[in-house]
Amino acid sequence: MTQIREPERRSRILRGRPYSLDEFASKYGLKGEQAESLFARFGPSSIELDLLMAAKRRLPVRQERPVPQESITEPSNGMDR
Repeated sequence: MTQIREPERRSRILRGRPYSLDEFASKYGLKGEQAESLFARFGPSSIELDLLMAAKRRLPVRQERPVPQESITEPSNGMDR
């Protein structure tokens, strides 16, 4: 008799830092069910979820953290005085 094997479930390697469900939903302005569905299918990886949302042409509704102006330096052209 032939045995039917269940397909093995492969675990994904987490790329990038993990999002929490609330963080992901608020970043992209998603409703609970929609965020839960995407989170369950694609996992908590910030890189994977950001790529998915970019493919869907969904921009973040809020920015991560603004970069302070004093930490931005002008590029050097090699002619320092």
